[in-house]
Amino acid sequence: MKKIIFISAIILAIFSSKYTSAQQVSGPFTLVPLTYEYNALEPYIDALTMEIHHSRHLAAYVNNLNNAIKGTEAAKMTLEEIMANTAKFDIKVRNNGGGVYNHNLFFAILSPKGGGEPSGDLATAINSAFGSFENMKTQLNAAAANRFGSGWAWLYVAKDGKLAICSTPNQDNPLMDISEDKGIPVLGIDVWEHAYYLKYQNKRGDYLAAIWNVIDWNEVAKRYADAKNADPK
Repeated sequence: MKKIIFISAIILAIFSSKYTSAQQVSGPFTLVPLTYEYNALEPYIDALTMEIHHSRHLAAYVNNLNNAIKGTEAAKMTLEEIMANTAKFDIKVRNNGGGVYNHNLFFAILSPKGGGEPSGDLATAINSAFGSFENMKTQLNAAAANRFGSGWAWLYVAKDGKLAICSTPNQDNPLMDISEDKGIPVLGIDVWEHAYYLKYQNKRGDYLAAIWNVIDWNEVAKRYADAKNADPK
């Protein structure tokens, strides 16, 4: 146990030196606070991981995005508009804009009161697209497990209005105009190592099994309803 704590402290020191919380850079985007405490998702996601993930990683993406869009037309765009026009901008806008969008969604769909299964229109759509909730979980976990290196796995509403699953590298997402699989994300699973390594080390599968206990299906259902009502482009 002491050895694990010591190793975790070393990892934290490394992360802290690289992602030290900085003063908010002036710009249109700000760090969105969590609606729960850092320890609220335990034992499935530990407090230390949540604190580093939110207050350091996401904060860095926000600051870097504000710096990257200074003096560009992106400075007057919403985050969703930036995602839809990433091909126009510097790679820093794509990477950091994706980092902000993806993490905002990820943290929003987690809850200490999560878990279980969806109901209503979302459940119907999942059954229609995948045959069952369990089939959807299996396919989404496979997309996340098979993503080589860093990236994301997504449940999203495709252009035909149906739910679909894909994975993307780095901080890309289906909302981006450069994405091979285009649509509106409603659930995203972060498979960058910083999302799980302190607790699960290299056992990504254990992290993927655990995260379903904190998925907020009410929030996912809200995002699904919004995506269904969005104007297709």
